[in-house]
Amino acid sequence: MAASSGPIAATPKPIQFGTDGWRGIIAADFTFERVAAVAAVAAHVLQQRFGDATGSRTVAVGYDRRFLSAEFAHTAAEAIAAQGFEVRLAQDFAPTPALSFAAKHQNLLGAIVMTASHNPPIYSGLKIKGAFGGSVSPEVTQQVEVLLPYPPAPIGPRGQITSFDPWPDYCAALQAEVDIAAIQSAIASGKLTVFADVMYGSASGGLPRLLGEASVHELHHHGDPLFGGNPPEPLPKYLGELLDTVKAAQTPAGELKVGLVFDGDSDRIAAVDGQGQFLSSQVLIPILIDHLKSRRHYSGEIVKTISGSNLIPAVAKLHGLDLYQTPVGYKYIADRMQEAQVLLGGEESGGIGYGHHIPERDDLMTALYVLEAVVMSGLDLSAYYGQLQDKTGYRSEYDRIDLPLASMEVQAKLLHELATDPPQTVAGKAVVDILAIDGYKLTLADGSWLLIRFSGTEPVLRLYSEAQTLEDVHQHLHWAKDWANAFT
Repeated sequence: MAASSGPIAATPKPIQFGTDGWRGIIAADFTFERVAAVAAVAAHVLQQRFGDATGSRTVAVGYDRRFLSAEFAHTAAEAIAAQGFEVRLAQDFAPTPALSFAAKHQNLLGAIVMTASHNPPIYSGLKIKGAFGGSVSPEVTQQVEVLLPYPPAPIGPRGQITSFDPWPDYCAALQAEVDIAAIQSAIASGKLTVFADVMYGSASGGLPRLLGEASVHELHHHGDPLFGGNPPEPLPKYLGELLDTVKAAQTPAGELKVGLVFDGDSDRIAAVDGQGQFLSSQVLIPILIDHLKSRRHYSGEIVKTISGSNLIPAVAKLHGLDLYQTPVGYKYIADRMQEAQVLLGGEESGGIGYGHHIPERDDLMTALYVLEAVVMSGLDLSAYYGQLQDKTGYRSEYDRIDLPLASMEVQAKLLHELATDPPQTVAGKAVVDILAIDGYKLTLADGSWLLIRFSGTEPVLRLYSEAQTLEDVHQHLHWAKDWANAFT
C-alpha cells in the first residue's frame, strides 16, 4: 500500500460533497455512523426531488470492491429502510453506471453507491444518483449537507430491504447498443486480441459477461482492497504491466490488439494501442465521435469540458455536429444531456457518456464502442487517430500536471492575479483569448492553449496544455509553474 501523505487528523473532516460524491479516509472521516446519517438524509432529499415524478419510495444501494464497501452498503441500506423507504441492495459489487442505470430503468428515487472511484486505497466514498440515471446536482448534495444536523422524521414504518443483481439488465442494455456478434467473431477468428486492466475494481468480469468468458485477457481482476499499492486510476504510471503485456503479445501481422483500462468503479477509461502505447480519452473521444456518427448514424451535440483536446471540435465540425463546452466535471456534461440532444459527452480525465444511454460516465459502454470501432474500421487505435488528424488537418500533443501550493493563501493570490492582471504572454507567445468559465484557459497566438485551474478543497494548481509539439506543451507547463512559484 502506498504511504500516506502525512498523519491523519484526529478530528474528522466535515462531510462535504465534491464533484461526484463525499469521500473520506476510512475510519477517520468515513465511518459507519456517518454513512448511516448521510444515507438516511440522502433518501429524504431524493424523495423530495424525484418522488412526485416517479411515484416511488425505493432507493437502490450498491458498492465497489474497496475495503468494507459491502458492509458500508449494508449500513446505508439499514439506515434508509429505517426511514420508511424500500431498499434494493446489490448482492455483489457492480459498476457505478450499473446502479445509475437501475435507478432510471427501474423507476426508483435514485441510488446510493459506496465508492471512492479512483482515490487511493485508504479512502471510501458515497455517491448519490438521481432517478434520471446520473449524478445529482450540487444543489441536491448541498441540501443533504444542510439537513445532516437536522435529519427529517421517517416517512412511515420501516421499509423492506430486498437483494438484487444490477448486472443482467445493465449488460443486456449495453449489448443491445453494440454489434456484439462482430466483436465476438473478430476475437474468435484471431483478428482481434483484447486485454483489460480492471485495476482490481468493479469492472472486473464485465467484458467477459458482455463478450463471453474466453473473450478477454483480464489483468488484476481479483479483489485487492490495496489495489496493488496504487490508486485505481487509469494513468500510465500505474499501468506498466498492461503496457508491457500488450506490447509483448505475439499476434500475426495485420491482426489487431487493444488494451482497455477501467478505474475503481468503472466510470473512467483509457486504452492502449497495439504497440503498447497509452491512449487517454483525449484520443478516444474523437475516435468515438467519428465512429458513432459515420457508422451508427447518431446525431446530436458533442459536449466537452474546457480541458478537452481541440481535435474534438475539429472532428465535430468534420461531421457537421454542434459543440457545447462546459467547466471541468462530468456533472456539467450530465446537466447538458438533460437539456439537449447529445451524441456524446466526454472529459479529459476519462469520463465518457452517451445521450442515448444514461447521463453518466460509463466505461463498459465506451469499451464496447471502442472495440466496435476497431473491428469495423480494421484500424489500430493510433492509426485511426492519425487518420482523423489527417482529415481535420489538426495535430497536437497534450499533457497536464498538478502543482502543490504552499497554502490556500497562495492560491488566493494567484486567483486575484488572474482576475485582475492575467498574463499577456505565455512562454513568449501572445495570449489572444481568455475563457474563464472554470479557471483560466489562455489561448495563444499559434492556436495552442494553457489552462490554469484550482482545486476547490486543497492548495493545488491544475495545469493543462495542448500544442503542436510535446516540447511546446512542456514549455507552457514549465512557464506556468514558474509563474505560480513567483507568488509563493
